[in-house]
Amino acid sequence: MIVLNVKIETTPGAVEAMKAAIAAMEKASRAEPGCVEYVFCTEVNNPTQMRIIEHWKDIASLKTHFTLPHMAAFNEAIRKHPPKSMDVKMFDGTALPFPPK
Repeated sequence: MIVLNVKIETTPGAVEAMKAAIAAMEKASRAEPGCVEYVFCTEVNNPTQMRIIEHWKDIASLKTHFTLPHMAAFNEAIRKHPPKSMDVKMFDGTALPFPPK
């Protein structure tokens, strides 16, 4: 499984301005065959900090995700409201049961 943890520092009002684009991206991404989980959220104590948590079946699924029309539309929306910073971390991992046995 491929896990992405994305931290985005935005400007005040950017999250609200991008709400429709974020909702469309989340919905379309969740419908992709290799998507296990795809979530946008903002931090409760810092509403200009957004997080994207993504779980993909494999790297091929993630690579396909980057080529799809909803990704291009989201990138266009981000160009209109550029973030102050973005930190992307990708992990290759295996889902384990909780609690561990």
